[in-house]
Amino acid sequence: MRGGMPWVYISDLIESSEHLMIPPGSLVTLETQRGEYVATGYFNQRSQIAFRVLSLNREPVDSSFFTRRMTAALKKREAIIRVPYYRMVHSEADGLPGLLIDRFGDYAVAQAGAAGMELLQPLWLAALEEVIAPQAIILRNDVAARKLEGLKQEVRVVKGEVPDLVQLEENGTLYLADLRKGQKTGWFYDQRDNRKMIAELAKGKRVVDIYSHSGGFGLIAAREGAQSVTLVDSSVLALELAKKAAQLNGVEKTLSCRQGDAFEQMAKMAAEKLSFDIVLADPPAFVKTKKDIAAGLKGYEKVAKLAAALVEEDGLLFVASCSHHAQRQRFNEAVKLGVKKAGRSFEVLAQTGAAGDHPRHPMLGQNEYLKGILLKIRCEPK
Repeated sequence: MRGGMPWVYISDLIESSEHLMIPPGSLVTLETQRGEYVATGYFNQRSQIAFRVLSLNREPVDSSFFTRRMTAALKKREAIIRVPYYRMVHSEADGLPGLLIDRFGDYAVAQAGAAGMELLQPLWLAALEEVIAPQAIILRNDVAARKLEGLKQEVRVVKGEVPDLVQLEENGTLYLADLRKGQKTGWFYDQRDNRKMIAELAKGKRVVDIYSHSGGFGLIAAREGAQSVTLVDSSVLALELAKKAAQLNGVEKTLSCRQGDAFEQMAKMAAEKLSFDIVLADPPAFVKTKKDIAAGLKGYEKVAKLAAALVEEDGLLFVASCSHHAQRQRFNEAVKLGVKKAGRSFEVLAQTGAAGDHPRHPMLGQNEYLKGILLKIRCEPK
């Protein structure tokens, strides 16, 4: 832990009946068996991750503590992103384990995924108010991970009023997000750099954005001069948001949508002999737990096979995974195998990860959850 590890598992602690008496999420100090101070953090004996580090110093964990951490986190974001739309706090990587905060200009969306952060909510809300003074704050505490901490799931506005749709700017492109009902916190800032990379390659190209959600990849590609952009998603709501945002960006004539299951739509497009210069596939997490690894990797393989069949000769295929249980090497292998099964050969042009406002904690492989691979696709030689 003194070397940077921010967690202690329940199996690493000396068993004690006193642990059962400590309310989940309580602030405690961690000591060695000899009584030497190690860290201050919060404890939850119901969780496999029993102790999460807040500080390696004997300092009070009060609103000033959170103000200092949030100010440091904000400074990092403002150094790389010029508009107030980003992930402002990224859990352990910003020294605030179990807390995520996404900023949408004057609106903040917070998510507490651990019992300790739930109990400390008044302190970090006060700090958030001091650091950026948002017009409104919404708690998106509806993630499944909260169940593992013994917490209820809820969505609640704790300050101000949140409109049905909020406009955000990313890479000069305007998008619309539903902060109360949209996926996760309403937007996926982690793909910011990958969207820019693809958009810079899209001028004059025919692009299809599979699992498009509300048009993250497709809209910026259209704005950067793509010849045509097709969005594919199962959500009617997400596609409607994309259409509205297309009008904001003046690219509605470039955009078309196909609503339905992604696997079915890819098969239909292949049957219609459609092909594209750039094919993007950013599916939801196929590997949510370790027991899902085999089935999830098969899912990525199938995505790659169907998507590769839609790529024009010498076109590009970008496939992403947001499953931290799917390690990069195995994910890459699944994608490559799928492309080969489609009868295509390829070159690997790039391997990517999350944008800079989602920093990686050096001791936690889980922070490497987002993985992307960009391939140049060719027909197999005869």
